[in-house]
Amino acid sequence: MILASNFNPGVIFKNENNEIVQVINCQHHRKSQARAVVRAKLQNMETGAIIETSYRPEDKFHGVSVEKREKTYMYSDGKLAYFMDTASYEQMEIPLENLGSAQKFLVENMLVQGLYLNDKFFNIQLPDNIIMEVAEAEPGIRGDSASNVTKQAKLVSGLDVKVPLFINVGDKIKVDTRTFEYVERAK
Repeated sequence: MILASNFNPGVIFKNENNEIVQVINCQHHRKSQARAVVRAKLQNMETGAIIETSYRPEDKFHGVSVEKREKTYMYSDGKLAYFMDTASYEQMEIPLENLGSAQKFLVENMLVQGLYLNDKFFNIQLPDNIIMEVAEAEPGIRGDSASNVTKQAKLVSGLDVKVPLFINVGDKIKVDTRTFEYVERAK
């Protein structure tokens, strides 16, 4: 059993609706005389839907044992995403809508963790940070650095991210897969 007070990003459990969900982020709140509350942002692992909810710290949930196997993303055909198991070379597919926001980061030959429940491949898990190349970016204007100024950049996967002015086309940057934010320039 998992207590709501022990939630951490990445924890997978069955919620009150018997859905398998993963904690994206959580915060513990307590206002003066009010009862403590755990606010959680959850992702439904079967549909990819994001759920924001609150629990009491003493609420208990059933943990789910999920097996992880390394996969290589191959391609998608608009409806399905195709992956290859790196150990057995077996090809598998899952509907793109099940991937949720993870599909915005996928590029060919990318390594991901395949999630298995009862020996059935049902979703993937990305690392917290991914290094991606900038495909399009406006040039930065020299001298425009009075404050923390950002510009839009399009990554090779098609994702738009706000980046600092010094980032150019061809640069590799680290992006947080949970918040879609620029972290740093990759070395």
